Amino acid sequence: MGINYVGIICVCVVFFMAIEATTVVPRTAPMDQFSENKKVLNKTEAEFQSRSRPIDYTFKLPITTTSWPEGNGFAGGVLDVGGLQLSQVSTFNKVWGVYDGGQDDKGASVYEPKDIPDGFSMLGSYSQPNNKPLFGYVLVAKDISSSTSNGTLKPPTDYVILFNTSSLSSNQDSTLYIWLPSPPDGYKAIGHVVTTTPDKPSLSKVMCVRSDLTEQCDFSAWIWGVNDNNIYDVTPNIRGTQGHGIRAGTFVGHFGLGDNTIPPSVSCLKNLNPISKIMPNEKQIEAILQVYSPYLFLHSDEEYLPSSVNWFFSNGALLYKKGDESHPVPIQQNGTNLPQDPTYDDAYWIDLPVDDENKEKVKHGNLENAESYVHVKPMFGGTFTDFAMWIFYPFNGPGRAKVKFINIKLGKIGQHVGDWEHVTLRVSNLDGKLWQMYFSQHSSGSWVDSSQIEFRNDATNKPIIYASLHGHATYPHEGLVLLGKNDVGVRDDTDKSDNVMDMGKFVLVSADYLGSVKEPSWLNFFREWGPTVNYKLDDELKNLVKVLPGKLKDVFENIIKGLPKEVLGEEGPTGPKVKNSWNGEEV
Repeated sequence: MGINYVGIICVCVVFFMAIEATTVVPRTAPMDQFSENKKVLNKTEAEFQSRSRPIDYTFKLPITTTSWPEGNGFAGGVLDVGGLQLSQVSTFNKVWGVYDGGQDDKGASVYEPKDIPDGFSMLGSYSQPNNKPLFGYVLVAKDISSSTSNGTLKPPTDYVILFNTSSLSSNQDSTLYIWLPSPPDGYKAIGHVVTTTPDKPSLSKVMCVRSDLTEQCDFSAWIWGVNDNNIYDVTPNIRGTQGHGIRAGTFVGHFGLGDNTIPPSVSCLKNLNPISKIMPNEKQIEAILQVYSPYLFLHSDEEYLPSSVNWFFSNGALLYKKGDESHPVPIQQNGTNLPQDPTYDDAYWIDLPVDDENKEKVKHGNLENAESYVHVKPMFGGTFTDFAMWIFYPFNGPGRAKVKFINIKLGKIGQHVGDWEHVTLRVSNLDGKLWQMYFSQHSSGSWVDSSQIEFRNDATNKPIIYASLHGHATYPHEGLVLLGKNDVGVRDDTDKSDNVMDMGKFVLVSADYLGSVKEPSWLNFFREWGPTVNYKLDDELKNLVKVLPGKLKDVFENIIKGLPKEVLGEEGPTGPKVKNSWNGEEV
């Protein structure tokens, strides 16, 4: 193929003309003037690079859904909470950005919602840290009440300036002014209004909500701040399956107070109507889980795999009774002979088979037979559905520790019979999107935005989760998490092995709002799914610290002793229904 010299010459001419136009340097300009303009160009480029952040990218779920099975108001786009209609907006216009401080020292950005549906009004602005892609929402509202004098929405009577950033030395776009709407009597402000000038916003910019449709907020995730000047996400004060408070997606400024015990200056919304009106029905639940149920990757060295509960029972699991330990009873399919009274005590417990051969078989689980157990529950006044997906392991293996460059097997520490772990999918009832996932990690866990989790690169595009070696704690990414500090602690190791559990193989075990889901008998067993481990922690530690240098011995012992019982394996775990998260919010 011949070379197009004419085309190359044209491109070069255009390129140099573009440079000339940008630098505004005449052909006759002295060389020092050209160098000065070049410095300006380099400075501008450096400044642009210094302001480049993950938030410059808008995250979109790799899973696309066009429709859901019919029924109820799920994913219908609007919700009537009692004369007030809400809709969710997740497209924004950027108002301001700061490029240092905050999470990972990457700053934060503030936005206003755009593409607001006709007839709806803004309730407040949105903000998030710059260390992750743009992915959020705010609720907008429409008055559909019949009242002409006491409607559900009214404009503010004025604004109060809370803070401006003119005195900050931070790398920011401009000066940000944060305003609190002054609501009329009987109304509450739901969010802030922001400007880049000291002029007050228009009174028609935002609406306040009638007080009976609001409730107190709590400070939630920290977004950004300098000294005593901070901005936070907010969440309803009363949370859980019985909570009617609604997270509006707005942020709150907390300026010059230095005390987070003072309630936020904005309120959350409240649903006065039955929550079930917008919750998914059984067909919709099945469709949602077909789309969003994750794949669980177990560690490549994992010996103790998950199984179904019925496989565990049918392979010799035994029910013990205090005072009659010599006569354990085989557990029937689905746990029909397990005590059903809602009592948590040590009167009964579950254990492995007695004979050694079968005991070892059961301890190692059965991945092919494993299934997830799904509890569906309303959250934030019915604006979200939480799908808690529980996984059962017959045995939790012994732990391992890291002390600087030394790895230590912890012997009996960490091992116990029975292990319940879970992840929770948080799906919006307004748009049907997966917004967050909760990863349980021993006695606690963490919420992770969908923009921060991994998805399979195949036809399913489903989420990926990782289970730690022996302990089975769940994480959004593979690698080492150390339960400790200063490079000393218990190891939670994860990797992407060939041992994979498709959690889309599920059993719906509970959804109170439906009133039609029959709970399995084992779900209402409130005692422990394993015996108390009979070992002395001090004796175990004495054997382990022999390999450690003097100063590290005390550090190691203190960290191990400070771990919760769930990590140490001193007691058998309780079942899902006994956990605080069953009716409360995941923490």
